[in-house]
Amino acid sequence: MKIDLTETNSSKINAAMVQARRDIGTPAIGMVLTLVIVTDEENAYDALKSANDASHEHPSRIVVVIKRASRSPRSRRDARLDAEVRVGADSGSGETVVLRLHGELVDHAQSVVLPLLLPDAPVVVWWPDGAPQDLAGDPLGTLGQRRISDTYSCEDPIRELSARGASYAPGDTDLSWTRITPWRSMLAAALDQQTLSVASATVEGEDENPSCELLAMWLADRLDVPVTRTLSSGPGLTAVRLSTKDGDIVLDRADGSLATLCMPGQPDRAVALKRRDTAELLAEELRRLDPDNTYESALKFGVAKLQPSAPPVPPAKAETPAKAEAEPKPAAKPAAKPSKKAAK
Repeated sequence: MKIDLTETNSSKINAAMVQARRDIGTPAIGMVLTLVIVTDEENAYDALKSANDASHEHPSRIVVVIKRASRSPRSRRDARLDAEVRVGADSGSGETVVLRLHGELVDHAQSVVLPLLLPDAPVVVWWPDGAPQDLAGDPLGTLGQRRISDTYSCEDPIRELSARGASYAPGDTDLSWTRITPWRSMLAAALDQQTLSVASATVEGEDENPSCELLAMWLADRLDVPVTRTLSSGPGLTAVRLSTKDGDIVLDRADGSLATLCMPGQPDRAVALKRRDTAELLAEELRRLDPDNTYESALKFGVAKLQPSAPPVPPAKAETPAKAEAEPKPAAKPAAKPSKKAAK
């Protein structure tokens, strides 16, 4: 069921949600949290689809905040709120409110969202794209116990990691960190089976992928060893190599779905390590609402402390016989004439 409201306010939106629940015969509220999505028109559809898929595991009220840019000075002064209320099959396992803010109301989005939050329930704020550097200091970010961003969508992900480390507050998290959860689990399990100490590590992945840097920082922080970040053609994170005195522990994923785990003294094993979609990542983050201390420690380790990869050595050029070609060859000596005695 979908209800469109034009030039409305928070009170009318709440009344529309109550009426919609009664109309479809579900007056009881069984939602466990409020998920606030801050996005734009371009990314709203994909973000809402992922949130609806995640709501099957975490029934929630989804509030989508879309800030509409005004082109003229007059329209920027006119504040207007349009909304869509979706209940039932159109909103996953909860209910959805799509807010479109116009004019001066764009700068006061928190005052519109606050009356729409579920009472006595946790609040999670998610920026699929265009997240502020200081998540906890953002007006909408102050409403949430948990704040989710994705540095992979930033223009300069590596520089953004440094900024996030400087402004980190308990409750901040990153989907780039969530993407490496299976990698961290697999590597931790591999180290539990070995009594050898790790001397160094190498993380290999595509360029401008913050998940690779986060995994490298996690290894350097937890193992206290030098970690080198090297580049590959992808997709995403492709390999991790842990060096020990008896050989390397290697987790290699070349195709983005199936990986090979190699350990000293053991046969190679194929392990499932597929790349997950946004709905799975979001559902994982919604399972915990407490601060992630491991993420904080890895993030504050800093990208600058990673070992830079050695530049590729250019192949040696073959020596050309330029000098020999430039110099003329000495003329051949004329054959000696036979002597008269020899001729006789």
